[in-house]
Amino acid sequence: MPKVFLGGTVNGSKWRDYIMPRLNIDYFNPVVEEWNDEAYKKELLERANCEYCLYILTPMMKGVYSVAEVVDDSNKRPQKTLFCILQKDGGKEFDEFQMRSMKAVIKMVIGNGAKHFETLDECISFLNTSLEK
Repeated sequence: MPKVFLGGTVNGSKWRDYIMPRLNIDYFNPVVEEWNDEAYKKELLERANCEYCLYILTPMMKGVYSVAEVVDDSNKRPQKTLFCILQKDGGKEFDEFQMRSMKAVIKMVIGNGAKHFETLDECISFLNTSLEK
């Protein structure tokens, strides 16, 4: 069965809880209780082997590693890289300067050949129709 890697913002964001029950395909959720070397190796394996890598970035992110991941994958695996930014999440919102940076990342990722979506529902629809067998 086709599978999608669910990368992006963690830190209490609930976007995965919205997407996972709506998918008609298998998925890998990299969120674990304790992040360690084993979890990191599993994540790398899944990113490499899933049919698609979906990255959702939201204002709940604390670090920027997910930004690096989506740019890296859009360079190395553009056909399987999917990207969406949520301007609001968990009572937080990207400010205008952060959104300006996010829009620059969108342009970069699209320029590398990856797909960008405006909403979670667009991501779900694409995955459910593109990977059904």
